[in-house]
Amino acid sequence: MQNKLQERYARHLSLPDFTQANQERLGKKTVLLVGLGGLGGHIAPLLCAAGIGKLVLADGDTVSLSNLQRQILYREDQVGLLKAECAKQSLERLNSETEIEIHPVFLNEENALAIAKGCDIIVDGSDKAKARYLMNDLSVGLGIPFVYGSICEYSGQLAVFNFDKDSATYRCLFPEEESRANDAPRGVIGPLPAWIAAMQSHECIRLLSGLQPALANRLFTGNLLSLQTHCLHLQASATGRKISLERFRRLTGK
Repeated sequence: MQNKLQERYARHLSLPDFTQANQERLGKKTVLLVGLGGLGGHIAPLLCAAGIGKLVLADGDTVSLSNLQRQILYREDQVGLLKAECAKQSLERLNSETEIEIHPVFLNEENALAIAKGCDIIVDGSDKAKARYLMNDLSVGLGIPFVYGSICEYSGQLAVFNFDKDSATYRCLFPEEESRANDAPRGVIGPLPAWIAAMQSHECIRLLSGLQPALANRLFTGNLLSLQTHCLHLQASATGRKISLERFRRLTGK
């Protein structure tokens, strides 16, 4: 088994700061990935290939023809099928040692706690503001990190929220609940989700393997047209964390 691990993850283990202990730690971790669209459809195979122990996938959507321009996890003959089931079939062929648990539903206040139970981190593959606030509240309440990502047209952004109890949360960056109008479909250039998802996956791998993430309390923004990028420092807000804890308590019924 050790020889097989060393062969499979040889390029990880060749990195100067990535040891076998780091790789073995990845194999004991559980990731909740919410959304299997443009971002999630790239994040899932990257984390599976990296040797995450268990992936919990939540998405109630089906594959549509318009998805295939950027959601390369899926194929033409899967149009109309549940994304979660298609993803599971593909990922199990990619890495049989990663356990895949699927929930072909959209994350909501009724199912969130049960789906997130036992997870070590939450990764955002969604395109809905309401889902992000819910993921953030779960993150704060459960005391686990939240790797956020967002894309639109040629631009994307990502951050690691709730790295520890003193760090910024999603509500610190967006204190007011975003309107549903912001969830309206927008154009997206095909390579953009791959770019942002790759960085989300990298931050997740570093967090779970015991290495320091680059984007704790920082917001990365980038534009594919100009190839300009920026990193902004995020200030933690006691108010944002308080609201998150209050919302989490509602989920638990306490």
